[in-house]
Amino acid sequence: MGDGPLVDAYDTARKSSAPPVDPVTGAALRFLVAAIGARSVVEVGTGCGVSGVWLLRGMATDAILTSVDTDAEYQAYARTVFTGEGFGAGRARLIRGRALEVLPRLTDGGYDLVFVDADRESYSEYLAEAQRLLRPGGVAVFHGALAASSEPDGPLRAPDPAETAVREVVQRVREDGAFVPLLMPVGEGLLAAIRP
Repeated sequence: MGDGPLVDAYDTARKSSAPPVDPVTGAALRFLVAAIGARSVVEVGTGCGVSGVWLLRGMATDAILTSVDTDAEYQAYARTVFTGEGFGAGRARLIRGRALEVLPRLTDGGYDLVFVDADRESYSEYLAEAQRLLRPGGVAVFHGALAASSEPDGPLRAPDPAETAVREVVQRVREDGAFVPLLMPVGEGLLAAIRP
């Protein structure tokens, strides 16, 4: 990875409330956007810009990343990271707001990839939005797909809403013919699902 803005972003993110994707997960994101020739990507959860850098590194030089987050400070920091990495101002559109309020305003079928790394309790709603936003052949990617415990909720284990939501999305994508899924065991797990 070397040094520079991305390394600084990793250091900052590790000390923040928005932990970054690890470098192997970042490389997988870069590979996915490059493999599908992504020109328009939505990211839910800007954080400190780490995953955004990985996505931008795999996208075409004139492609645009739309990143949504509620935290203006994170987005301002991410913008400096993107600039430091050499991505021009027009390459990233940062939108501040709650994703479930912002995503419905984005264009139906206008995106090649939707990457979600935000409040896991809302993963089911994000999946529904991704299905609407993606063009045929587009890919929805959810971070943290292996973070949920394999232990079922029950009398000896209180349910964790985030874990339950992640398990439900994994199961839904696996059973729903609307997607072709792949669970990648990198980092906390990436669930990738192609919209046929």
